[in-house]
Amino acid sequence: MITRTEIIGVGVNPTSYLESVSWIAQWAQNKESRYVCVANVHVIMEAHDSSDFRKIVNSADLVTPDGMPLVWSLRALGVGGQTRVYGPELTLRLIEAAAKKEIPIGLYGGSPETLQCLLAVFKQRYPALNIAYSYSPPFRTLTAEEDKAVVREINASGVRILLVGLGCPKQERWMAEHKGRIQAVMLGVGAAFDFIAGIKQQAPHWMQENGLEWLYRLSQEPRRLWRRYLYHNPRFLALITLQLLSKKK
Repeated sequence: MITRTEIIGVGVNPTSYLESVSWIAQWAQNKESRYVCVANVHVIMEAHDSSDFRKIVNSADLVTPDGMPLVWSLRALGVGGQTRVYGPELTLRLIEAAAKKEIPIGLYGGSPETLQCLLAVFKQRYPALNIAYSYSPPFRTLTAEEDKAVVREINASGVRILLVGLGCPKQERWMAEHKGRIQAVMLGVGAAFDFIAGIKQQAPHWMQENGLEWLYRLSQEPRRLWRRYLYHNPRFLALITLQLLSKKK
C-alpha cells in the first residue's frame, strides 16, 4: 500500500529511491499503464493554482518528493526520516534497474541534440540497456493523427518504462492524457534529460542539500525561471506555514 501525505492540497508519497524504483519496475514488468510525477515546489504550486492540474497530480500512481522544501514539509508533517527522491538521480537508478531486469525503456521529449547525447551516455554507462524507443516531439501540440501514430509506435516498440521530458506542467498533462493508451509506466523527469546529457549543469551538492538549487538554476536561466522561483517559492512558504500552524491547533 502506497501512502500519501497532503502538502497544501497535493498528495505526496513518503517514499525512497529504493521503494520508488521497486514499484516502477514491478508495474513495468506487469505491463501496466501508469504515470509517476516527480514533485517539487513548482509542481505543487501549479497544482495549487489549477484545480485541473491538481487532479492530474493527485491521480498519479506515485508522486515523489523531488525538492528539499517538500522533504522538510513531509518531516514537519510527521514523516520522520524522509529523504529526497531527486528526479535525475531517480532516473539513473531506474535505468540501472531496467538494464539489470531487461526492461525495455523509451525516451519522449527533449531536443534532438539532447536525445542524441542522452542515448550516448546511456549506451556507455549501461551497455545491456534496451532503449527501444526515442522521440523528440515538436514544441507545438501534435495533431490527433500524429498522436495516434506516436502511441502506436511506443506500444509496438515494447517499451515498458517511458521517460517523459517535456517540463512541468506539460509532461504531467501528457502522461495523464495517455494513461490507458500507452502500455508502459510513464515517468515525468523534467530537466533530467538535459542534466544527464550534460547540456545543463546541476547545482553543487551542498546547494541541493540546503534547498538552494533554485538559486543556482535561477542564476543560470533568469529570464526563463524568474517567475517559477520568485513567484511560487514565497507563496509556497506562506501556504505550508499556514498548514503547519493549522495542524498544531
